[in-house]
Amino acid sequence: MRSIRNAIAIGFAIILAVGPARAGEFDSILRWRNIGPYRGGRTRAVAGVPSQPNVFYMAPVNGGVFKSIDYGRTWQPIFDDQPTASVGAIAVAPSDPNVVYVGSGEGLHRPDLSLGDGIYKSTDAGKSWTHLGLRDGQQIAQLSVDPKNPDRIFVAVAGHPYGPNEERGIYRSLDGGKTFEKVLYRDENVGASDVQIDPSNPQIVYAALWESREGPWENGVFNGDGGGILKSTNGGKTWRQLTKGLPSNIVQANIAIAPSAPKTLFAAVRTKT
Repeated sequence: MRSIRNAIAIGFAIILAVGPARAGEFDSILRWRNIGPYRGGRTRAVAGVPSQPNVFYMAPVNGGVFKSIDYGRTWQPIFDDQPTASVGAIAVAPSDPNVVYVGSGEGLHRPDLSLGDGIYKSTDAGKSWTHLGLRDGQQIAQLSVDPKNPDRIFVAVAGHPYGPNEERGIYRSLDGGKTFEKVLYRDENVGASDVQIDPSNPQIVYAALWESREGPWENGVFNGDGGGILKSTNGGKTWRQLTKGLPSNIVQANIAIAPSAPKTLFAAVRTKT
């Protein structure tokens, strides 16, 4: 019996020793390849389901929502019966993968852009959809769902790309989208480009504001001084702007939180020149 235990221990030690080397070899042969859907076009909304590694959602900015249940080998359209095909954000509730939120409007400023009509929700993993609101936001740039509560969601609304409007900034819903409360707002010209909930503490929320206006001619974009990255430690009740280590003239930013180390954040920023 002792020899069997020794053999198992030696085998386990070999696995531990070889594992990292094999992982490095495996990573080195990975290559990017196009897995569809065919002619999907530019895309900024993609979501996976950690508890269902075979399931993915993706949405071209003007092509509706597609779903794969076979690790990306095939894709099926699941949003074609909705009045808008423009999508800028998808979020799957971590605690209930049947709950999927879609933010319409591509959430980008560019000479050729498409607008949406607010937020949609599915409670059956994309089989059917309900329109929730924020119709005048026109561009939903990001959605973030509480990791433990599928009814608590934060929304980054970019707003009208060609003019001012009040339905922009960061919104919060505590009832699954039945009602929305504006929790971060500067003025009618400043929208939001991102929002992220800390996966280890849902009371901590990060947001990025964005002041930009698309001109009436090609490449005529005007950027203001209202952008920046902010943090809330009380679930969106109050916010403070983060400045340490960041440029002072941020126009637009996108934020990522490391899931394994939530105190580590990454920010891709565009500054005013």
